[in-house]
This record gives sequence, C-alpha cells and structure tokens, in this order.
Amino acid sequence: MMKKQRWTAEQIPDQARRVFVVTGANSGLGLATTRALARKGGRVILAVRDVAKGHRAAAEITAEQPGADLAVRHLDLADLDSVRAFADQLRAEQPRLDVLVNNAGVMAPPRSLSAQGHELQFACNHLGHFALTALLLDLLAAGTDPRVVTVTSANHRQGRLHFDDLSGERTYSPMGFYNQSKFANAVFGREFHRRLAAAGSPVRSVLAHPGYTATNLQTSSPVGMVKLLFGRLLLPLAQTPGQGALPQLYAATAPEAQGGEFIGPDGFSELRGGPTRVQLSPAASDPQTGHRLWELSEQLTSTRFAFPVAS
Repeated sequence: MMKKQRWTAEQIPDQARRVFVVTGANSGLGLATTRALARKGGRVILAVRDVAKGHRAAAEITAEQPGADLAVRHLDLADLDSVRAFADQLRAEQPRLDVLVNNAGVMAPPRSLSAQGHELQFACNHLGHFALTALLLDLLAAGTDPRVVTVTSANHRQGRLHFDDLSGERTYSPMGFYNQSKFANAVFGREFHRRLAAAGSPVRSVLAHPGYTATNLQTSSPVGMVKLLFGRLLLPLAQTPGQGALPQLYAATAPEAQGGEFIGPDGFSELRGGPTRVQLSPAASDPQTGHRLWELSEQLTSTRFAFPVAS
C-alpha cells in the first residue's frame, strides 16, 4: 500500500477574502503561520506586543510577497486591558473574523506577575487568549468556516492545574508552571469545543502543537538548565518554524479539520513530522476540569462567553 503523502503548506486552500488574527506573529511559529496564510491570499492581522518588530516582520513578508494583505496591531496578552483594547479596535475595523490563531506564548521565565497580578505564563499563555477569544467570538460567528486554533504543547501531558497556588507564590518551578499553562490551553480548547457544540455555534475549536521547533521561545525567557537544554544542546534536533507551524496551519485551513481535534506532528514522540490527529491527555479531556477552569478563567478575566448560533 502506498504511504499517504504528508500534508504541506502548499495544500492550504485559497484564503482570499478570509481574515485571520495571529497572536505572536512577529517571530517563530507565528511568523511562519502568517507567511503561509499571506501566500495563499489571506488578510492577516499580526497581533504583537512589540509593534516595531511586527512592522519588520510584515515588511519581510511583503518583500517576499508583494501585495500581501497584512496589518500590525498592538496586543500584550499578559495585560487584560491591552486585550480589551485590541478587541475594541478590531471590532471597529472588521465586520467579521474567520480564524483566530492563539499562538503567542512565553516559556519558563523566572517567576513574575502580570499587570493584573497573575503568574506570567498562566496570564499570557492562557488567560490572555481566553479573554481574547471571548471578546472576539461574535466576530468569529459572523465569519466563513470560522475557527479558533489554540496552540498548546506535548508538555501539556506533564502539566496540571495548581488551583490552590496558581500564581506560584508558595512553590514555583519555571517548567512546571509552563506545563501548567500548556495544560490550561489544552483544557480550554477541548472545553470550548464542548460548549460550541452544545450551542450549535458555527465556530470550530481546534487544538495544535508544533512538536520540538527552533524558535526564540527556548532562548528569550528561559533561564538556567532549561535554556541550556532547549536553547542550545537539543537545538540541532529541532524543526524549523516553517515545519513546526504545519499543525496549526492544518487546523486553521484544512477543510477536513474538525472541532475538538488535536493536531500534532506524526513523527517519533510527536517531536517532528507532518500534521496528524494526536491524543490529548485524559486529564485535559476531563469535563469536570474543563468546567472548573472555565469558571475560574471567566472570574479572573472578568469576561463571559456568549455563544451565538448561525442565522
């Protein structure tokens, strides 16, 4: 039997007239995702913390692809006021949104707190994206084949939610709390799917992870042994960002990608390879955990999801 050909970015359908928001779009996986979507004709809004870097990334893509439809907007996911300001600006500019790619993240920094006093990784990787999704859900419901792609990690399988110490005030481990944030991403994506399906919403929630990919995630914020291991010693084994972005691109654009699915690399231990359906940890799929995290996240972000149904 002939082996099935791996999916590549060349198989992305035409994305003309479709509007995307990609968080963390100025580097790494976000930049690779933006480049691939622009190449297929999509309008991509680069949601970035550093606007100057965002404009440099947009200029880089435009130099390669004259006429690329790109816009740069400020978004600091660790600051919920910035999340609300971004959503307000987008609503004023766009009548609809077709795909939101919750891609941005920080990895294993020394313990620090967000503007609202939450542990930074939980704030940026989970709470900011949770609030952003809630605030843009009505625009997504007005979109064509609308999707929310939440980027988690294979590390979610080592994570758990420290409900009694979410801020790490009593005990903090950089990688332990990174794993917690990625576990929260996985729990959110699956619980979001349940709630969308129950409401009959047209929006799909799809999860993805990039395997082991060489980005500045491993070098910009980690410290100590984490930075040495992932940012230097193991780096020769890593995929390029273009390869690592394939699961989230598949989740965002492939007609056959379904709500509730988890897309990751098909290679050994899901470290590298082409996109395929992979399994969430049983703990991340648990409805009770999903309900508890959802209620807590709404409380911590002061946001509520309204689940519209397609007219």
